[in-house]
Amino acid sequence: MDFICYPKCTTCQKAKKWLDDNGIAYDLRDIKESNPTLAELKKWHKKSGLPLKKFFNTSGLLYKSMQLKDKLADMSEEEQYKLLASDGMLVKRPIIVKNDTVIVGFKEKEYEEALK
Repeated sequence: MDFICYPKCTTCQKAKKWLDDNGIAYDLRDIKESNPTLAELKKWHKKSGLPLKKFFNTSGLLYKSMQLKDKLADMSEEEQYKLLASDGMLVKRPIIVKNDTVIVGFKEKEYEEALK
Protein backbone atom coordinates (compact mmCIF):
# COMPACT_ATOMS: atom_id res chain seq x y z
CA MET A 1 0.00 0.00 0.00
CA ASP A 2 1.24 3.47 -0.87
CA PHE A 3 0.64 6.44 1.39
CA ILE A 4 1.25 9.63 -0.60
CA CYS A 5 1.45 12.67 1.62
CA TYR A 6 3.12 15.95 2.47
CA PRO A 7 4.80 15.37 5.87
CA LYS A 8 4.18 18.96 7.05
CA CYS A 9 0.43 18.71 6.36
CA THR A 10 -1.59 18.25 9.58
CA THR A 11 -4.24 16.13 7.83
CA CYS A 12 -1.47 13.85 6.52
CA GLN A 13 0.00 13.63 10.02
CA LYS A 14 -3.40 12.57 11.41
CA ALA A 15 -3.79 9.94 8.68
CA LYS A 16 -0.26 8.61 9.29
CA LYS A 17 -0.92 8.38 13.02
CA TRP A 18 -4.16 6.49 12.34
CA LEU A 19 -2.32 4.01 10.08
CA ASP A 20 0.46 3.57 12.65
CA ASP A 21 -1.99 3.20 15.57
CA ASN A 22 -3.87 0.53 13.62
CA GLY A 23 -0.73 -1.38 12.62
CA ILE A 24 -1.28 -0.86 8.89
CA ALA A 25 1.91 -1.11 6.84
CA TYR A 26 2.54 1.35 4.02
CA ASP A 27 5.22 2.85 1.81
CA LEU A 28 5.43 6.59 2.45
CA ARG A 29 5.92 8.89 -0.50
CA ASP A 30 6.47 12.63 -0.11
CA ILE A 31 4.25 14.29 -2.72
CA LYS A 32 6.50 17.36 -2.88
CA GLU A 33 9.65 15.31 -3.62
CA SER A 34 7.96 12.71 -5.82
CA ASN A 35 5.04 14.29 -7.63
CA PRO A 36 2.40 11.93 -9.03
CA THR A 37 2.86 11.39 -12.76
CA LEU A 38 0.20 12.03 -15.37
CA ALA A 39 -0.26 8.27 -15.80
CA GLU A 40 -0.58 7.68 -12.04
CA LEU A 41 -3.13 10.47 -11.67
CA LYS A 42 -5.25 9.08 -14.51
CA LYS A 43 -5.13 5.58 -13.04
CA TRP A 44 -5.94 6.75 -9.50
CA HIS A 45 -8.76 8.99 -10.71
CA LYS A 46 -10.35 6.11 -12.62
CA LYS A 47 -10.03 3.71 -9.65
CA SER A 48 -11.31 6.24 -7.11
CA GLY A 49 -14.61 6.90 -8.85
CA LEU A 50 -14.33 10.51 -7.66
CA PRO A 51 -14.79 13.65 -9.78
CA LEU A 52 -11.39 14.94 -10.93
CA LYS A 53 -11.94 18.17 -8.97
CA LYS A 54 -11.62 16.11 -5.74
CA PHE A 55 -7.95 15.55 -6.60
CA PHE A 56 -7.20 19.28 -6.30
CA ASN A 57 -5.96 20.70 -3.01
CA THR A 58 -8.53 23.52 -3.01
CA SER A 59 -7.33 24.88 0.34
CA GLY A 60 -3.69 25.10 -0.78
CA LEU A 61 -1.84 28.34 -1.30
CA LEU A 62 -0.77 27.41 -4.84
CA TYR A 63 -4.36 26.58 -5.86
CA LYS A 64 -5.53 29.93 -4.51
CA SER A 65 -2.66 31.97 -5.97
CA MET A 66 -3.31 30.46 -9.41
CA GLN A 67 -7.03 31.30 -9.03
CA LEU A 68 -7.95 27.78 -10.11
CA LYS A 69 -11.39 28.00 -8.51
CA ASP A 70 -12.40 30.20 -11.43
CA LYS A 71 -10.37 28.40 -14.11
CA LEU A 72 -10.98 24.66 -13.62
CA ALA A 73 -14.46 24.68 -15.14
CA ASP A 74 -13.06 25.99 -18.44
CA MET A 75 -10.22 23.45 -18.58
CA SER A 76 -10.40 20.06 -20.28
CA GLU A 77 -9.83 16.93 -18.22
CA GLU A 78 -6.45 16.49 -19.93
CA GLU A 79 -5.43 20.06 -19.00
CA GLN A 80 -6.45 19.40 -15.41
CA TYR A 81 -4.40 16.18 -15.30
CA LYS A 82 -1.35 18.00 -16.66
CA LEU A 83 -1.78 20.76 -14.10
CA LEU A 84 -1.99 18.24 -11.24
CA ALA A 85 1.09 16.42 -12.54
CA SER A 86 3.03 19.70 -12.69
CA ASP A 87 3.19 20.26 -8.92
CA GLY A 88 2.44 17.93 -5.98
CA MET A 89 1.25 20.87 -3.92
CA LEU A 90 -1.82 21.14 -6.19
CA VAL A 91 -2.84 17.56 -5.37
CA LYS A 92 -5.17 16.84 -2.44
CA ARG A 93 -3.54 14.63 0.13
CA PRO A 94 -3.06 12.20 1.64
CA ILE A 95 -3.73 9.60 -1.02
CA ILE A 96 -3.92 5.90 -0.23
CA VAL A 97 -3.37 3.51 -3.13
CA LYS A 98 -3.99 -0.14 -2.33
CA ASN A 99 -4.81 -2.56 -5.14
CA ASP A 100 -8.08 -1.26 -6.63
CA THR A 101 -8.73 1.16 -3.76
CA VAL A 102 -7.84 4.85 -3.96
CA ILE A 103 -8.70 7.14 -1.05
CA VAL A 104 -8.15 10.89 -1.34
CA GLY A 105 -8.04 12.93 1.86
CA PHE A 106 -8.50 11.58 5.37
CA LYS A 107 -11.77 10.56 6.92
CA GLU A 108 -11.34 8.05 9.73
CA LYS A 109 -14.56 6.19 8.88
CA GLU A 110 -13.50 5.79 5.25
CA TYR A 111 -10.07 4.47 6.32
CA GLU A 112 -11.69 2.00 8.73
CA GLU A 113 -14.06 0.65 6.07
CA ALA A 114 -11.42 0.34 3.36
CA LEU A 115 -8.32 -0.71 5.32
CA LYS A 116 -9.39 -2.84 8.27
